[in-house]
Amino acid sequence: MNHVLEMGFERAVMSVSELNRNAKELLEQAFPLSWVAGEISNIKCYGSGHWYFSLKDEIAQVRCVMFREKNQYLDWQPRDGMRVEVRALVTLYHARGDFQLNIETIRHAGLGSLFEAFEQLKARLGKEGLFDSERKKPLPEFPKQIGIITSPAAAALHDVLSTLQRRMPSVPIIVYPTIVQGAGASVRIAGAIQTAASRAECDVLILCRGGGSLEDLWAFNEEVVARAIAACSIPIVSGVGHETDFTIADFVADVRAPTPTGASQLVCPDRAEVARCGEILRGRMYRAMQRRIESRMQHTDMLGCRLVHPGKRIEAQLAQLARLRERLESAWLRHAKERHWRLRELQQRMKIARPDIPRLEGRQQQLGLRLQRAIASRIETLGMHLQRREANLSHLNPDSVLARGYSIAYTSDGTVLRRNDQVDVGDVIRVTFAKGWSKASVMEKGE
Repeated sequence: MNHVLEMGFERAVMSVSELNRNAKELLEQAFPLSWVAGEISNIKCYGSGHWYFSLKDEIAQVRCVMFREKNQYLDWQPRDGMRVEVRALVTLYHARGDFQLNIETIRHAGLGSLFEAFEQLKARLGKEGLFDSERKKPLPEFPKQIGIITSPAAAALHDVLSTLQRRMPSVPIIVYPTIVQGAGASVRIAGAIQTAASRAECDVLILCRGGGSLEDLWAFNEEVVARAIAACSIPIVSGVGHETDFTIADFVADVRAPTPTGASQLVCPDRAEVARCGEILRGRMYRAMQRRIESRMQHTDMLGCRLVHPGKRIEAQLAQLARLRERLESAWLRHAKERHWRLRELQQRMKIARPDIPRLEGRQQQLGLRLQRAIASRIETLGMHLQRREANLSHLNPDSVLARGYSIAYTSDGTVLRRNDQVDVGDVIRVTFAKGWSKASVMEKGE
């Protein structure tokens, strides 16, 4: 034993939960989403909406679970004994160590004739060269307008629109509505493609719909749709079904996308590399959280089988309700008392803070009288200042000086005479009086 420890061959002891968790991770990494065929056995539909059943063949069986958010879109009800094909994730329910399949979608088995027709049309169109890469048109790097050919009621349309809005909200989008499933769907799809090509409004077209069985997607395997795609002058991206679904339209289209969302990512550039990385991380987080939620929901269903008797639960809830009622009554009384004292306090404060209207009115009258007296005094003062300044202006007025007998003499060029050296004997000057003026000649000069 000591020799083994020295050689380093001893391994750490794992708990059961660690063992199951590691086994679960290994299974999910080793097995991608796969199609599995078998017969339904012992199906149970719980009130939570989740389905539990076994899928078996002649010599083996496996547990399966299909959660409500996956089976709610199924338009038929599985029953014991049905032969089906399921697309599922191989995993392990670690709480009990059960090997099981988490089912994404389910369809009826026995579609061999459709597969044969699919292969025949694929081979014939391939010989004609409709799948050749030389005839495929490149996608515009920055489309000015994007067209979408799908059903307005399809969930895929919402996925495409939301993706385009997130990646490049400034690019206009035109929807060419058509049915994508049922009788006449292929003709309607081809007509929508021809309409988009004739109107030539878009730089690229997205042909899309959500996932489904081979029968659901068969409209995209019709020759009329393939011919319309091949004849279209606008590049077409096919985003039909899930990643594992292939249609004739995928081979004829200029570019095939794994999903409708993938198609919108191909035709529209991303605004920032950081946003793209963030979207990848968000997708990983969503899938991890979805698996965790599914595991918790399955655990909840298991616990639901061990529920106590409804009568006991009702009695406990009634007792809890009585306690809550007592607490509510006590809290209400305490709250009412607090509000009552608060109201009385506010009434006292309002009474104290209420203004004395008669006193304020008297004060207002006194201030009014003071204002009138102040205005009258100010006007009187300003009038006296004005009279003094009028008197000063009157004394400084040149006309007043001339009126006392003075005169002003100007040279011939209009310069005021202040010294006798400004004129010579014989010069003509102009003399201005209080009233009128005269011309004079200089007869003599003196100091």
